[in-house]
Amino acid sequence: MNLITVEDRARRIRLILLDVDGVLSDGTVILNASGAESKGFNIKDGAAIVWALGAGLTVGLLSSRTSGATAQRAAQLGISIVAQGAHGKAVEYERIRAELGLHDAEVAYMGDDLVDLPVMRCVGLSGAPADAAPEILDLAHWVSRREGGRGAVREFLEVIMKAQGLWRAVIQEFSA
Repeated sequence: MNLITVEDRARRIRLILLDVDGVLSDGTVILNASGAESKGFNIKDGAAIVWALGAGLTVGLLSSRTSGATAQRAAQLGISIVAQGAHGKAVEYERIRAELGLHDAEVAYMGDDLVDLPVMRCVGLSGAPADAAPEILDLAHWVSRREGGRGAVREFLEVIMKAQGLWRAVIQEFSA
């Protein structure tokens, strides 16, 4: 039997798609009296996204919810692929993949809950935060030691960049 390792899968990745609530954030949504929404994002996750983009990888967000905070965070990080309000994540995933001319094996996705299952079944490398739903943890090729919004994305991106030999350049940038 030929088992493909996480490292083998990670070497092929050109696009990393991330769920937002429960992955890039801890899933907490704060609503004030006027209805404005706030959520917290981990700085280490954001730094890793910037480094991945700088290394030539493409990073995008795929969320079932629409949020101004998500759009603002994506803009801060330089993420141009932002699909919000995607009730059928698999349909939106296929649109993005086809638009970029990629094969499933070239896409990584990190999700945390049942709505992520259809996309996770398609991609070449699926990841999950430590606190993801049991069904997601069972399906994921790789599971972070960290919870969503607490550095899980950073860990996932490091796995991919290390497998592709890109992490050394990130380290050297700060060692000079």
